[in-house]
Amino acid sequence: MGVVALVPAAGRGERLGYGMPKALVPVDGVPLLVRAVRGLLEAGVRHVVIAAPPSDVATVNTVTAPLAQAGGAVHVLPGGAERSDSVRLALEHAVREIPGTTIVLVHDAARAFTPPEVVRAVIDAVAAGHPAVIPVLPVTDTVKRVDPEGVVIDTPDRASLRVVQTPQGFDAAVLLRAHGSGLHATDDAGLVERMGVPVVTVPGHQDAMKITTKFDLAVAEALLVGSAARGAQ
Repeated sequence: MGVVALVPAAGRGERLGYGMPKALVPVDGVPLLVRAVRGLLEAGVRHVVIAAPPSDVATVNTVTAPLAQAGGAVHVLPGGAERSDSVRLALEHAVREIPGTTIVLVHDAARAFTPPEVVRAVIDAVAAGHPAVIPVLPVTDTVKRVDPEGVVIDTPDRASLRVVQTPQGFDAAVLLRAHGSGLHATDDAGLVERMGVPVVTVPGHQDAMKITTKFDLAVAEALLVGSAARGAQ
């Protein structure tokens, strides 16, 4: 299978307060981006295309290039102003420069602890013929819809609601068409949905949490330390 993972990592990550791109913020001494790429490679992905902050392309290349396994490579290019721009640039690079690209994954560097089995489940579902696949978790909190003034409109039944994670997987041609459609959405699956393409789900994992704030970073550090302790027992 021609599987290529796209990692839009050009965000500045101001909420983490490290004064560096979020993708380069370390967890136990290892940048989030490095951990995310390792997870993709461990799942069997051979080519990873990273859209990096334009000012940090050389740094990102230095820390990620050595991760590539035999027969594969980590490609680093300047990202765009918005996440969607970075995905489009990485996708265009993949289909132009990496022969045989048929399945693409779009993965957040901030979900650095996504287990390889989640990545493989997404790949397998796309390979089985589904043009768009996302990992999800059930919603455990009560959710309210509110109006612009903050007044509750209603309470959706959470049984049918899901929290979406990454990597999101796509038939490469479908995602390329979606990014050329002129449509807009908050994620790539939403963009494909708006084209009328069915999106199917596979089980996500609690370790695939998105690291956005200092609290998230502290939780990730605790998870890592706890995992290491369990492994040593």
